[in-house]
Amino acid sequence: MAIEVKLTANLRRLTGGQPSVMVEGATVGEVLDRLDEMFPGFKATLLENGQLHRFVNIYLNDEDVRFLQQLDTPVRDGDVVSILPALAGGACGP
Repeated sequence: MAIEVKLTANLRRLTGGQPSVMVEGATVGEVLDRLDEMFPGFKATLLENGQLHRFVNIYLNDEDVRFLQQLDTPVRDGDVVSILPALAGGACGP
């Protein structure tokens, strides 16, 4: 089953600049496993102690997996997984 994984610009550096990648898997966790096989070290940027890092958001068809079954959330052929690491920055005024 083919799942499209959409990546933000800061994750594209891990995939050779690809804005999205097609992978297979039965759950969000398996999709991440496949991405890590294809692009070693990919999962390490998203997980902490085997759990989704609190500053990383993963959406399955626009639904946050934290409100579903997290990494155990099932995926189906044609689903879209979007990975959005939180960005921070800026400067305080003088």
